[in-house]
Amino acid sequence: MRPEYEVIATMRTFSFCLVLITSAAATAAEPWPEFRGPTADGHATSANLPVEWSESENVVWKTPIHGRGWSSPVIWGDRIWMTTATPEGHRLSAVCVDLKTGRVVHDFVVFEVAEPRDTKQFNSFASPTPVIEEGRAYLSWGSYGLVCLDSDSADVIWVRRDLECNHYRGPGSSPILHAGMLILHYDGYDYQYVVALDKETGNTIWRTERPHDFETDNGDHKKAYGTPLVIETPDGTQQLISPTSKGTFAYDPATGEELWRVRYKGFSTACRPLYEHGLIFISSGFSRSEILAVDPTGRGDVTDTHIRWIEKKSMPSKPSPLIVGDYLYTIDDRGVATCLEATTGEKVWQTRVGGNFSASPITAGGRLYLFSQTGKTTILAARPEYEVLAENHLDEGTMASPAVAGNALILRTDGHLYRIEDQQHAADGE
Repeated sequence: MRPEYEVIATMRTFSFCLVLITSAAATAAEPWPEFRGPTADGHATSANLPVEWSESENVVWKTPIHGRGWSSPVIWGDRIWMTTATPEGHRLSAVCVDLKTGRVVHDFVVFEVAEPRDTKQFNSFASPTPVIEEGRAYLSWGSYGLVCLDSDSADVIWVRRDLECNHYRGPGSSPILHAGMLILHYDGYDYQYVVALDKETGNTIWRTERPHDFETDNGDHKKAYGTPLVIETPDGTQQLISPTSKGTFAYDPATGEELWRVRYKGFSTACRPLYEHGLIFISSGFSRSEILAVDPTGRGDVTDTHIRWIEKKSMPSKPSPLIVGDYLYTIDDRGVATCLEATTGEKVWQTRVGGNFSASPITAGGRLYLFSQTGKTTILAARPEYEVLAENHLDEGTMASPAVAGNALILRTDGHLYRIEDQQHAADGE
């Protein structure tokens, strides 16, 4: 039986804190609007992200963030939005921080949950990353609640709490925006489906159920945490690439009609797909994770016909891969970094970095940034020769994938949000 949820009857608008007027250069940074950034692949346009930092070096500001949440920060203009929750999941909150000063602009409870399900410390109740656009922020806590806010005033525009799903270990899939729609995955123990909502009203446009052929009653083998990706193939066809447990599906994003599917044995899929060199790159998920390169031109079940290569050794379950030029880079959950030729899957190098990883890496300025759960960030050269450029340490670990604003790294740790930036660039307003 689904738990009874107690909805907060009145959502009040919180007044703005006084913020500094920023220069045109400071506010002109490219937005970081969704999970994995403006191109959904972990690429940042900055060539001047910091290479060295610590608790006492290159920290512009450090702001405490209450509760427990692994959602990534998203940025539009001078506002950073994220979600958080009490550890037991009874109170789900939205937090907005000023990019320039680190001052908390909004911090309020959006939903209260009378009987949250136990995450077993495997996840948080605030893991889905929001998506943001001009004037609107869309925040999801999975089936516990979805809200559209005015991103300046924090006024509530619409709410959905009727999208049913037993997430079993907690929610994780992040929403995306496409063609006037907000698209979300609900892959749980009981229900598995993809839904597209009208972004203006929250009304359902289409809903597509996943096939129920898991051949097991194990809850872990039914759920998933994946975030979809919309691509356009060379023939002009748009596809919604939608990873889930035991397989990945491609749908027509306008209608939800299935185009093709590929099957695998992995479950609890979390990595976001990549599309490059005419191939879709997919992580199969937990147990023994694999990276699959799939040609998206097929139709129907393409498992036996359109998989171009598979890599099985030390592939990630949670941190999404990166592609830089002709090479695919991964950091697996247990700290093994790998470089593969993207089109062939041929292994170029594989080296143990050390540590445990959940956050997805980013790339900027010819460098790879790998963020561990213990607070260490390893920076590698983004080229087919393994080279460590720097190692940096903070007091707390990182589960959330980072964001980038201009030359600044916006990093969420277990209890804080940091703006990390070379002090010379910060002083110059670059």
